Amino acid sequence: MILILGGTTEGRRVVKVLDQSQQVFYYSTRGSRQELVSAHGIHLTGGMNTYEMKQFCETHAIRLLIDAAHPFAKQLHQTVSEVALALALPVIRFERIYPPRSPAITWCKNYAEAIQKLEEQGITKLLALTGVQTIAALKPYWKQHPDCWFRVLKREESVQLALKDGFPKERICFYGDLEERDLLKALRPEALLTKESGMSGGFQEKIDAAEQEHVPVFAIERPPLPLHFILVDGDWGLRKKIEQLLPSFFPLHSGFTTGSCATAASKAALLALLSQEVQTSCQFTLPNGEVLEMPIEHTQLSTKSATCTVYKKAGDDPDVTNGIAIEAKVTFPSSNKEDETAEAICILGGEGVGQVTLPGLGLPIGGPAINVVPQQMIRENLQEVLELNGLDQAHLDVLITVPQGRKIAQRTFNPKLGIVGGISIIGTSGIVQPFSSEAFIQSIKKEIEVAKAIGNSQVVFNSGAKSERFIKGEYPNLPAQAFIHYGNFIGESLKLAAKLSIKKVTLGIMIGKAVKLAEGHLDTHSKKVTFNKAFIYELLQSIGADKETLEKANQLTIVRELWQLIPSDLLDKWVQVLLAHCYRVCAPLLPESELTIILIHEQGTCFHAHVERE
Repeated sequence: MILILGGTTEGRRVVKVLDQSQQVFYYSTRGSRQELVSAHGIHLTGGMNTYEMKQFCETHAIRLLIDAAHPFAKQLHQTVSEVALALALPVIRFERIYPPRSPAITWCKNYAEAIQKLEEQGITKLLALTGVQTIAALKPYWKQHPDCWFRVLKREESVQLALKDGFPKERICFYGDLEERDLLKALRPEALLTKESGMSGGFQEKIDAAEQEHVPVFAIERPPLPLHFILVDGDWGLRKKIEQLLPSFFPLHSGFTTGSCATAASKAALLALLSQEVQTSCQFTLPNGEVLEMPIEHTQLSTKSATCTVYKKAGDDPDVTNGIAIEAKVTFPSSNKEDETAEAICILGGEGVGQVTLPGLGLPIGGPAINVVPQQMIRENLQEVLELNGLDQAHLDVLITVPQGRKIAQRTFNPKLGIVGGISIIGTSGIVQPFSSEAFIQSIKKEIEVAKAIGNSQVVFNSGAKSERFIKGEYPNLPAQAFIHYGNFIGESLKLAAKLSIKKVTLGIMIGKAVKLAEGHLDTHSKKVTFNKAFIYELLQSIGADKETLEKANQLTIVRELWQLIPSDLLDKWVQVLLAHCYRVCAPLLPESELTIILIHEQGTCFHAHVERE
């Protein structure tokens, strides 16, 4: 059993991650306004002191505490710490992501120090974005300098609390009335005071607005957390720590992609080369900015190069690459590259990494089958290490090898894609999310039920995180619960939406799945169906594609090549005919619902079709 503390943005993310387990857990918020929607969580309201929390944990057999409270909730952090130490419970802290501390900001450890520094710099006209709870702490300052403003939540209790502390009502402004920059323009303060609230707390937006208006910034540093808290800063890190601490909580465990393994091995090798020390683990950054850690199994060192090895862990996903060794050897070239267009970090494929022989993969023919996102991950992680060591202009060679890659590649789709001699280094998120068909479909059902329970008449289905990121821009006013991943189960998702009487259904789809769906395949998993060149040929013929385009279509390696293949003057026709076919396949599953299908480009553009129900 798990207890979550905090009704913040992070708290909502924690609840969403734990809901994937389909197991019961508890989440506690201080007030009833901090409602978190959950399919399986039991909501507790009202703060708990140390004794009450300890009693609750003992009574309900709590095995893990997750602190997702505001970074400035010092008393709650302390209470959680005391309970955890008393009961020998682990604590995961779901921490916010913070930008680097800028030297242009005047940093203060507490409000007393902030008052002192404001006085020292002669600031008498202040805008405080630190919240209503800080009015009392700053009272010695604003009593002496009445030309100050506080921004608070637009709630009657916030106003009453400010008035109780004696703050003038006319000096109160409210969240939501004006954007930060407009507020600064209207009030023209001599300084802005804020808290180090992290990216999700809008900290960077406040700093940017102040910089644009040339207003000095004073910031209260976030208080330190207890040393025994286990820090994570994203959904995957949270899930992996829970899988480690409570292995039975999630029925299936997540894994790492080959791209993540190559990144961790590469970064560890560079650290080993620079430090001349064996590496046993490596922290690396995912494409979404989240930091995770991976064990390093072997390190080979010399003064000129270092090689590190990781073993790929696919979790419970059935993957032929599970358990294989992925190695990275890092060397500094003997001299800097003369070719100014060459990458500073050159990524090479060694034994067991496939070689590209056909166009369409987005990779150079003759080059290694290391996809664009893993290459970007490797470069960004290594560049960070170089910059921290004052080696910004250095060049590196990174050689990725997979000793068993040539053998296991025969059990993949690589030969069909024209990748020979080994496996591909792939992965767009860095994480392999496992699922059984039954569990995944049940998860979709629960998510639709939650979306409906909070008053949504519309759900937006999308295949995964990437497509969701793009399609959210089409529906900025819908809550997060309205966006649901279908994975490959398009048909099952639409049937569930119909069964649960969802009035409006939007299906966001990328071109690979769209071509399969248009032909009538409602489950688009690559293990069940591959794209049909003859069908694509027929669609292109129907929109008047010329002979050259049709010939190229017969040479397709992967479907996303179509974005480059189709002439611009035929693009709209292509979208219309493709989505019309998709609509005809899907519409019968939603007899009472309004259906919209949106085709999503790799770069994020969303294409709509004008299709009417027959």
